Amino acid sequence: MTTTISDVVLSESAVQQGVATVAALLNAQYQYSQNQSAVVITVVPGGILFTADLVRKLTFEIEMDYISCPHTPGDRQNQSEIVYHQNIAITNRDVILIDDAIESGGTMKRLVEHLQTFAPKSLAIATLFVKPGRVDIPVKQYHAYEMQNDDLLVGYGLPWQHKWRNLPFVAGLVNNQE
Repeated sequence: MTTTISDVVLSESAVQQGVATVAALLNAQYQYSQNQSAVVITVVPGGILFTADLVRKLTFEIEMDYISCPHTPGDRQNQSEIVYHQNIAITNRDVILIDDAIESGGTMKRLVEHLQTFAPKSLAIATLFVKPGRVDIPVKQYHAYEMQNDDLLVGYGLPWQHKWRNLPFVAGLVNNQE
């Protein structure tokens, strides 16, 4: 069985419009006086592309860090190790956790719970899109799109078997019988 890319779900222009939408939402929420900033924490590797595009559209001061928790797309029971070195202190700070998408939400929920142990002033999530079957994550979420189904998607940070993250669009997958 081979897996190939099927229909484009979000074109390159739709992705960039989504980035602009999320940036506008964040810019409206996070307005600071001098000497204040938010801490943006990227979920790597999936959130790298979205973060790079998003932070260039933010109009408020930010500091950047990263966190990792390897997982299989759609895995609600992910128990892999969370790697977070806390290069920037987040206690009593506004923190924005950025990833490409919230699929099942299991990993994102674990990351949020982990970051909350550092006592941030506030914690929010920014993603390009969310899927309908995700678990409840009790923090503010900023996203551009809500998908209609839980189909497996690739591109713009989303992989399948460690491939296709670098596509500038989001597409579905199809399994072909050989």
